[in-house]
Amino acid sequence: MRRSIALRLSAVAGVAGLAGAISLGLPQHEASAATGGVTGYATQNGGTTGGAGGATVKATTGTQIHNALCTRAASNTPIIIQVEGTINHGNTTKVSGDSCNTAAGVIELKQISNVTIIGVGAGATFDQLGIHIRDSSNIIIQNVTVKNVKKSGSPTSNGGDAIGMESTVRNIWVDHVTLEASGGESEGFDGLFDMKDDVEYVTLSYSILRNSGRGGLIGSSESDTGNSNITFHHNKYQNIDSRTPLLRGGVAHIYNNHYVSLNESGINSRAGAKARVDNNYFEDSKDVLGTFYTDAAGYWQVSGNILDNVTWSAAGTDNKPAGPNLTSTTTVSIPYSFTLDAASCVPSVVAATAGAGKGLAVSTGSCSVTTGPTSNPPSSPSTSPSTPTSPSPSASQPTGTNLSLASGAGADGSSKASGTSYGNVKDGSLTTIWSPSGATGDISIKWGSAVTVSKVNIREASGSSIGNVQILNGATGAVLASGTGGGVKSFAATSTTKLTFRITSSSGTPKIAEFETYAS
Repeated sequence: MRRSIALRLSAVAGVAGLAGAISLGLPQHEASAATGGVTGYATQNGGTTGGAGGATVKATTGTQIHNALCTRAASNTPIIIQVEGTINHGNTTKVSGDSCNTAAGVIELKQISNVTIIGVGAGATFDQLGIHIRDSSNIIIQNVTVKNVKKSGSPTSNGGDAIGMESTVRNIWVDHVTLEASGGESEGFDGLFDMKDDVEYVTLSYSILRNSGRGGLIGSSESDTGNSNITFHHNKYQNIDSRTPLLRGGVAHIYNNHYVSLNESGINSRAGAKARVDNNYFEDSKDVLGTFYTDAAGYWQVSGNILDNVTWSAAGTDNKPAGPNLTSTTTVSIPYSFTLDAASCVPSVVAATAGAGKGLAVSTGSCSVTTGPTSNPPSSPSTSPSTPTSPSPSASQPTGTNLSLASGAGADGSSKASGTSYGNVKDGSLTTIWSPSGATGDISIKWGSAVTVSKVNIREASGSSIGNVQILNGATGAVLASGTGGGVKSFAATSTTKLTFRITSSSGTPKIAEFETYAS
């Protein structure tokens, strides 16, 4: 039975404090190839460029991400999608088109190629919503957070994987992301970074994976051994029970990662897999490398690793830990160039670089860090060749207090569907909803005295299907904004006692979980 996840981070705080002591500056000449741009196995098989050279489109909802994919000329037309704000079930619907194959409740990158998804501005968070890559190639995911994706309970997405890849996937670079859960399988979560059924040439770099029962797998069963050529470097695994990663068959290169609180086991090489494990820092952990929970042995080549308060279990038929004295059991040839940081400075380098919101900072390969991006892709928005027709681009995420939750605020509207309530749009809960009795209708937020409002955020519940909409000054009837779908809408600052969201068309049942209102 899986142990409860228990945070054991006091030692981490000590080494994380070293981040300020590392050198920040320009990379040394010999490390220049590693200071920006794709690295590791994702450089092989022709390389990974994502949407480089394509149009740049801004998205603040999952539906807009899907729409950007679906309005391309073809499924391989390069595109860079810059994402900002919270992407969730309420704003992620299926969009159809010849250049896409999407679904509601998940970011679906299926049967496509040449795509970059990058968080910009204040950043992007995929909340309880996974990213699914299937039958696709040449994709970059950068500078985003994916959290609390569930395979059971509610809502569910992507089989419980934060990022999952399956079925003939090639050349994927996932960089500077934060992947996290709030427990293990018994709490409804699965893997943070999973690959199965023929996935190759993948790099996971400068990322944080934390608070999960399972870090990730390469191969879904002892017979699924065709996944290979995966690189993990400068990542932080923190408070993970197992699978950092689990590797069945194939080859993985694992270097300069910081592992803290691996509670049951760590790198699990089995079923003939080969892992090259260089200059990693393992801390406050158990059974950080070996073959576990099977008699199908895997192998490893080790060098330069530091073990700091690591414990080992006894060997058995289904349990073959590599320690306490790490010794190589195979050799692994790496086809690309790379520069190793000394394991002793890995905690500080990783603390300064790993995860979303770190400015795409990277190691120079000499225990120092350089900031600033690189060749992939521009962080400032550029113009899209055409304006998406559905949904229309939304404004940036609101800031400040949600005025709908203010004391004395109320709600009313047109006729409501059975089992729903006007007040459900201003209760702070995404699990309660209002729906009109038909395909169209009004929902309003009202106040006892005038407030100034310039933005709204309409959070749709899963399965909602809204077409054309208007935002009205409910006190005067004036139309302040119009567009399609939910999400963020902005308009000139207006002083009013009532604000109305009017749905004038839909292809199904509108379901509004929250009608948020903001001054800015």
